[in-house]
Amino acid sequence: MPALDEPLKKVLGPATAKVMAEHLGLHTVGDLLHHYPRRYEERGQLTHLADLPMDEHVTVVAQVADARLHTFASSRAPRGKGQRLEVTITDGSGRLQLVFFGAGVHKPHKELLPGTRAMFAGKVSVFNRRLQLAHPAYELLRGDAEETVETWAGALIPIYPATAKLESWKIGKALQTVLPSAQEAADPLPESLREGRGLVTLSEALLKIHRPHTKADIEEARARLKWDEAFVLQAALARRRHADAQLPAVPRRPRPDGILAGFDDRLPFTLTEGQRKVSEEIFADLATDHPMHRLLQGEVGSGKTMVALRAMLAVVDAGGQAAMLAPTEVLAQQHHRSVTEMMGELAQGGMLGGAENATKVVLLTGSMGAAARRQALLDLATGEAGIVIGTHALIEDKVQFHDLGLVVVDEQHRFGVEQRDALRGKGKQPPHLLVMTATPIPRTVAMTVFGDLETSVLDQLPAGRSPIASHVVPAADKPHFLARAWERVREEVEKGHQAYVVCPRIGDEEDGAKAKRKSPEDEAEKRPPLAVLDTAEQLARGPLAGLRVEVLHGRMQPDDKDAVMRRFAAGEVDVLVATTVIEVGVNVPNATVMVIMDADRFGVSQLHQLRGRVGRGSAPGLCLLVTEMPEASPARQRLNAVASTLDGFELSRIDLEQRREGDVLGQAQSGTRSSLRMLAVIDDEEVIAEAREEATRIVAADPDLERLPALRTALDALLDEEREQYLEKG
Repeated sequence: MPALDEPLKKVLGPATAKVMAEHLGLHTVGDLLHHYPRRYEERGQLTHLADLPMDEHVTVVAQVADARLHTFASSRAPRGKGQRLEVTITDGSGRLQLVFFGAGVHKPHKELLPGTRAMFAGKVSVFNRRLQLAHPAYELLRGDAEETVETWAGALIPIYPATAKLESWKIGKALQTVLPSAQEAADPLPESLREGRGLVTLSEALLKIHRPHTKADIEEARARLKWDEAFVLQAALARRRHADAQLPAVPRRPRPDGILAGFDDRLPFTLTEGQRKVSEEIFADLATDHPMHRLLQGEVGSGKTMVALRAMLAVVDAGGQAAMLAPTEVLAQQHHRSVTEMMGELAQGGMLGGAENATKVVLLTGSMGAAARRQALLDLATGEAGIVIGTHALIEDKVQFHDLGLVVVDEQHRFGVEQRDALRGKGKQPPHLLVMTATPIPRTVAMTVFGDLETSVLDQLPAGRSPIASHVVPAADKPHFLARAWERVREEVEKGHQAYVVCPRIGDEEDGAKAKRKSPEDEAEKRPPLAVLDTAEQLARGPLAGLRVEVLHGRMQPDDKDAVMRRFAAGEVDVLVATTVIEVGVNVPNATVMVIMDADRFGVSQLHQLRGRVGRGSAPGLCLLVTEMPEASPARQRLNAVASTLDGFELSRIDLEQRREGDVLGQAQSGTRSSLRMLAVIDDEEVIAEAREEATRIVAADPDLERLPALRTALDALLDEEREQYLEKG
């Protein structure tokens, strides 16, 4: 019986092991045991051929209805005659054509006789308006054959996530070889927890998931394996929270007559109930002697920046400094501008006209001139500047703080682990951490992805904010709708308002790779995405002629970007044609309309973010989602969902259901495959919440898990060093 850490090449041979490693990421016996079936087929029940997806590799179980061998003239075939075998299979719901050519017809011609049942695997294509599989691999299901009964024990046939190089039944056969090793699996769940919840052992769950005899077997196995994934992940996060709670930090409490009180006195509006509540949570954290780790999530425009600024001022009051890390220069400059405007004379520390308890607010970005940069670095090192707002330039070694007390990370998903860590390392003691995101996150995802952070939610919009109407503009079906969209832009400008037009790419010399991205969804995908530079030129010459149209994109010089944003904010530009560089933080209350071109090329959360740039003043906002996708396509349904609700939490659920868990757990950031194979973050909320409670209790009693060696082993296997760091920083 091979050990769980035994390399697959020793057990299955180098050729099969190579395909498994390259195409499925499976390297050891243990990896293969955790490659679970996607679904199961019952012998007496055939799969729905009517629902097969185009261009995807599928496995179906069906019966041969008809098989015909055609001979045709061919200059390439021996003796000038070629052969083509056409086999029709059925499952009662639909029919599917199989085609075999040339030398490949002999074996299937003998085996695929009418009435024969088999599993077929191949890529679905269309020929003569009919679905077909060309040269599919197949495995006969002979109910009476000894080998088949053994191989597919029981009436349920597992269908595995497979590839063109390795069909589902070959994976099934490989599992047959390693399945006895499941008995060696160390059980990470404490026995009391497992028994208390009526869960089967890990060995039993692995046997039942791969070789179920009944549907109840599958349910028992799934329930157990979901608990494993949830519990091991939550144990890793609980250990992080526990370790963080042991770190020392300087408590930071605002003074009754300090800069925070002065700031609150000059506010021209009252804070929302939500802003007050979240501020109190943050102030309570800042007053403790271990570092705050808090996630502040809120709807677009709910006033997160105001809450973050009050937290920064509380730290300045207590003699510390605060740093805000923004993902782009445009956003850093925008934050710097809005913070200094909100603070007024309180931001003029050391200057004539500055208030008595004022501080300095400095900007630090990579493109600053040498003199300004030197001054900013000096102000930070001496403590003259209480607040710094910057991009990743803040992380460089040259940047030294007098006493860094709080790090605010805006739009955290844009930063890697190392970047956040490098900034946190600049404090004399670990600084407090406030992570902000304007992408609302369902509770389960917050518990899973940001499980080491306490969560605060802002779900109220400040008074005076206007509703945003959203509509899908089907440019291909109804071109006059697009013409009407440009009329609406002109109408808003005539009323004294301004507009954004957003495009997926910049244009000019941009590499063609993105432009060539194709999806089978529709012919529209065959043209390149619309570009800022082309669109701006066409609008200025055509439907928006006479209006002041300017462009903004990521490849412009920082000073030019800032100048354009300043002109737009000052009302000197009517229409700003931009990329998603305006997605977050850009605040121009006079902008009331946004037209998003090729809206189907953006994600749900991104569309919601972009839409949040309008309706920020007293006039109502309008967002038009332009697409050429046909009405029945998934892309159109996604846009209809965005247009139908302004609830970011609802949209985040839709987004998550479409993107699946792998992306949610930050695959791109962690560099590892998603560890969740069985757990569905949206559907299994109860399991995740209960696993979090159990893990927190167990780690509090035994932080190093000395009494649970199998759990420690599971943590090591699941969370390689890189992933643990990723989870640690949320």
